[in-house]
Amino acid sequence: MIELRDVGLHAGEFVLSDISFKVDTGQYAVLMGRTGRGKTTILESICGLRKIDRGQILIHDVDVTPWSPADREIGYVPQDLVLFPNLTVAEHLKFALRLRGQSKPQMAGRVQELSEVLGISHLLGRTVDGLSGGESQRVALGRALSFRPSVLLLDEPLSALDAATRLEMQSLLRTVKETTGVTTLHVTHSVDEATALADRRIQLGEGKITQPGESDA
Repeated sequence: MIELRDVGLHAGEFVLSDISFKVDTGQYAVLMGRTGRGKTTILESICGLRKIDRGQILIHDVDVTPWSPADREIGYVPQDLVLFPNLTVAEHLKFALRLRGQSKPQMAGRVQELSEVLGISHLLGRTVDGLSGGESQRVALGRALSFRPSVLLLDEPLSALDAATRLEMQSLLRTVKETTGVTTLHVTHSVDEATALADRRIQLGEGKITQPGESDA
């Protein structure tokens, strides 16, 4: 579960005020709004990458507002992916597991499991240089899911993909939802993506939530 209660913040002249909404456990919610309205800022605030001025951020009914990003245990795929060119695909999938002190057998098992679900088993030994857009998205998604987070945040995950790859990734995201049950908040301005994926839509406009979200299920 993700909940924002009266969250407000500013960055220069940019202001978000009284942001309140809730994504129930296991839901796939889509946060929509025009470019520059603060959708990414909201994701960064939930992650702890951006400090809020007021309000509360709760994960599964726990107030994580003062917590560090690492302590929040949130899987996050930023729009630019932030993949490391010197690491192989397998090393990306192990990255968060190694930080959490998992054993080599544990990491190997999780890498195999994830790579099969994401369809990237054949890429494990390659570095990310030269991967297609869809392949890179799968690697970034795998890295975010590797430590089994209960919350997944996706920032415009399909925006840079061609139409055919976008449809493949929509199907993959539905599979991830069904197999993991992870509570997901997906940022986009695409009505087609929202229609294909969302259990709930939340509309952001002019620094405020204009529609708190109704279930599409």
